[in-house]
Amino acid sequence: PTSRAYSLVDSSQVSTFLISILLIVYGSFRSLNMDFENQDKEKDNSSTAGSFNGNSTNNSIQTIDSTQALFLPIGASVSLLVMFFFFDSVQVVFTICTAVLATIAFAFLLLPMCQYLTRPCSPQNKISFGCCGRFTAAELLSFSLSVMLVLIWVLTGHWLLMDALAMGLCVAMIAFVRLPSLKVSCLLLSGLLIYDVFWVFFSAYIFNSNVMVKVATQPADNPLDVLSRKLHLGPNVGRDVPRLSLPGKLVFPSSTGSHFSMLGIGDIVMPGLLLCFVLRYDNYKKQANSDSCGAPGPGNISGRMQKVSYFHCTLIGYFVGLLTATVASRIHRAAQPALLYLVPFTLLPLLTMAYLKGDLRRMWSEPFHSKSSSSRFLEV
Repeated sequence: PTSRAYSLVDSSQVSTFLISILLIVYGSFRSLNMDFENQDKEKDNSSTAGSFNGNSTNNSIQTIDSTQALFLPIGASVSLLVMFFFFDSVQVVFTICTAVLATIAFAFLLLPMCQYLTRPCSPQNKISFGCCGRFTAAELLSFSLSVMLVLIWVLTGHWLLMDALAMGLCVAMIAFVRLPSLKVSCLLLSGLLIYDVFWVFFSAYIFNSNVMVKVATQPADNPLDVLSRKLHLGPNVGRDVPRLSLPGKLVFPSSTGSHFSMLGIGDIVMPGLLLCFVLRYDNYKKQANSDSCGAPGPGNISGRMQKVSYFHCTLIGYFVGLLTATVASRIHRAAQPALLYLVPFTLLPLLTMAYLKGDLRRMWSEPFHSKSSSSRFLEV
């Protein structure tokens, strides 16, 4: 029994756990830093007082509302069916679009490192590229490294490079997408739970195939190979490049190399958006308490309970849910809808703690309001 329990989680699952948690934490703090940067820019412009809220004035940040949360699982289902039935027709276009998005996302992931490297030897002045815009040396360096990585991935198809691009997509999506309230979070995650369960467990009864697994694991033709065939460049040009597994997932090989552990980026990003929301709420509540001279919480809650942050509670729930999903997949020897385990293990502890702390009503509907106090940057 001991050896069997130990075998339920191997090195590939441990790698998945650690990487997914690091991506969520890093993306959440990048998101919070972006809020602080936008707030300070508003203060510098000084047309109005700065405010800490979920709806940033940055045009690149997208806030999901209730309608979008309800229709997102439907849109995802339609996209899944298109990929299932017409993959051969759209695979090249989809591969190119994914590569472009992954390039931009990985450049965003590398940007802090490039800023650190170029700070001693280069001013932060932006260089103009005409209609393309103005960019700093750090932005140009991160974009160049990202393009180089994508080109190497296209030529080799290596799983490690695909994972790097998927990590960039995860961080960028967590940083640039906002959940404004707990109500929207519950709507979104509940809908995606139903979506995940249906397409993993029940799609085979309708389509005679597990739609989710087939789309996630189906490799696409390499664009170089397709281009060489279209242009008739000869049998030896572009024909030895591998087919590409698209960066919509993280994969890690087991210690024996007999199988890969796979986790879709949606199983990282969607709970990550919830983690990002509670981190911003923890910071907002901390600032509000400091402005009110440390006013105590509800009388029926102990001081120790008040010190427990929503972020740590939800992050622990995410880890336990991911561990449960992994154990279930090893026991049943079949793919499992990860959100079936992640959503209850993150939402239920969060709702319980919010109720006990007396914050549930405030968190449920637009918890962030105008705040004129100054804020400090968080170092990531």
